[in-house]
Amino acid sequence: MKPLEGKTALVTGASRGIGAAAAVLLAEAGAHVVVHCHAARDKAEATARECERRGAAAMVAAADLASGAEIERLKAELDAAGVEPDILVNNAGVAHYGLFTEVTERDWEQVVGVNLKGMFRLTQLLVPAMVRRRYGRIINISSVWGMAGASCEVLYSLTKGGVNAFTKALAKELAPSGVTVNAVAPGAVGTDMMRDFSEDELAALRAEIPMGRFARPEEIAAAVRFLALPEAGYVTGQIISPNGGWLI
Repeated sequence: MKPLEGKTALVTGASRGIGAAAAVLLAEAGAHVVVHCHAARDKAEATARECERRGAAAMVAAADLASGAEIERLKAELDAAGVEPDILVNNAGVAHYGLFTEVTERDWEQVVGVNLKGMFRLTQLLVPAMVRRRYGRIINISSVWGMAGASCEVLYSLTKGGVNAFTKALAKELAPSGVTVNAVAPGAVGTDMMRDFSEDELAALRAEIPMGRFARPEEIAAAVRFLALPEAGYVTGQIISPNGGWLI
């Protein structure tokens, strides 16, 4: 069974981590996959090859999602290829660690630019085709910190809280058109976003999680796959948080 056969999925930030895992699982389910990256095209091409090994067609598209012009160019590239995504996974994101009082204008522009502006604008450009077809799945990757907030991650928490609010509001707006909008808000995941933590900090973090470990990217991607299925058509406006019992 290939439940997503005939569907096309665009996964942003799919060169590694959750995005790469989501792209591969969607490919296994039969979707044609557009693997987006910013600069790591070699890694994105490796993800695309993994998708193709699952029997799915795949293409790579690069763009800086903090740039409105780049997003428009990405949309033009998809149009030229005859690609209209049925599934959009807004996974691309930028982390930020540091004291609130030390957040700079550059920090703000980068983190808000990718995590909110990029998600908003790309979704805005792809939604009309979904509405026209009266079918679509929009899945935003948020964070447990968008629900609870985190000390020394105020800027990041702010943007992920915005992702959650965006998800709920857009879900209401698009529901009559047959387009669902949901978010997956992971807890701690074993990806490159954890690279700035020391071993002691990682051990302390694991100790806070009832399951005693970090999630694997594939475990988060499994939630994305479910929300992308036609059978998930009555699930919308939800923030699903796979976090090992860390936040209940």
